[in-house]
Amino acid sequence: MSDKPTLPPAVLTSLQNIVGDDKVRLDDESRSIFGKDWTKVYEPNPSAIVFPKTVEQVQAIVRLANQHQLALVPSGGRSGLSAGAVASNGEIVVAFDTMNQITDFDPVDRTVSCQAGVITEQLQCFAQEQGLFYPVDFASSGSSQIGGNISTNAGGIKVIKYGMTRDWVAGLKVVTGNGDIIDLNHGLMKNNAGYDLRQLFIGAEGTLGFVVEATMRLSRQPSNLTALVLGVPEFSAIMDVLNTFQAEMDLTAFEFFSEKALQKVVAHADLQRPFETPAEFYALLEFENTSEETEALAMELFERCMEAGWVLDGTMSQSIEQLNNLWRLREDISETISQWTPYKNDISTVISKIPDFLSEVEAVVTKAYPDFEIIWFGHIGDGNVHLNILKPDALAKELFFQQCNNVSQWVFEIVEKYQGSVSAEHGVGMTKKAYLSYSRSDTEIALMKQIKQVFDPNGIMNPGKIFD
Repeated sequence: MSDKPTLPPAVLTSLQNIVGDDKVRLDDESRSIFGKDWTKVYEPNPSAIVFPKTVEQVQAIVRLANQHQLALVPSGGRSGLSAGAVASNGEIVVAFDTMNQITDFDPVDRTVSCQAGVITEQLQCFAQEQGLFYPVDFASSGSSQIGGNISTNAGGIKVIKYGMTRDWVAGLKVVTGNGDIIDLNHGLMKNNAGYDLRQLFIGAEGTLGFVVEATMRLSRQPSNLTALVLGVPEFSAIMDVLNTFQAEMDLTAFEFFSEKALQKVVAHADLQRPFETPAEFYALLEFENTSEETEALAMELFERCMEAGWVLDGTMSQSIEQLNNLWRLREDISETISQWTPYKNDISTVISKIPDFLSEVEAVVTKAYPDFEIIWFGHIGDGNVHLNILKPDALAKELFFQQCNNVSQWVFEIVEKYQGSVSAEHGVGMTKKAYLSYSRSDTEIALMKQIKQVFDPNGIMNPGKIFD
């Protein structure tokens, strides 16, 4: 880390008085762990890490920061991929790990209230214990926190059926950049009394205020989830498969991954190929297998796709274990490729344009850097693809990141051409703020800055994220 920043003694004493001596950390190990997320581009260098336990403590920290003009960075599960939770300039990190309690549950309203530090998987398990279901799910559900999910409007693998985190937030309690506590929407299904300020904080990456508590909606548990993995000869065929199944079935997920991705996972995890026949790409479909008629329909559609030449081979899960193993072929990709220090980008456009979109991105990267290995996977059912480029072993990390900056420029020019998003679900943070204009107009960005000024007039809340 760079030269260690220090806080004025009076500020340090005030922080210790707010949260307790043992809840303020200054050691290098804590600063390294809590001052960063999964990105590796920026070196963490916070001045201190604080662990509040209550909403009132968060409020006191924010008011102290305003008084002394100190910057604050929120820290949740630290699984972000856009450097939205990186403290690289002496900021105070507000870590929500100790605000991890589920505080209320209403079976009639199907809502659960929880603190910001509740782990996604913790909420999923709680819902299951009540005979209900929290559907927002992704590979980092075992470490990501609800506050971070809300602040990035996390998506994941079941968006095609259940939508984004935004669709499950019934109410929010937020500490604004002014140090005000506001309680938004109170869990209401219908509330047209003026502006819905709750929606401003969802996806704001902690730049307007810190989410401290949330009331989340739950759903019924799905029945007998079943997965199909289908091998397809070319990417355009995936769209034909999607159209065929969606026309006659309700899907809970529709994912894709490439043969290169499958090879990496099979080589580095205790998993088998889904079937013998190799294919350029694979589609993973999930549905509720509620009757013999449903399963028969799924097989009929599979055969129809085979006859049309859109599918080369396929397999269907017959047990929970097989379902989980098929999902691991998709879900284990990120962890598997992490050893190659991948350049990662999550981009989106409307579903119908995905084949041409993906083809153009791959062509421009391959032409400039033919030695780069590209790994594709993503959420085709909602138009979101993940571009991963693996660092060649012989290439220095610094040079690789420099070349990837060129890649970003070209990729986002294609995103702009297709009127897509430079960030489908990971946020803007620091890694994408230079490219925000590829997805948002000058007028939109100006309005965003005005909104930040209203909620955070002193600019202390996660500064340098989304825009400067």
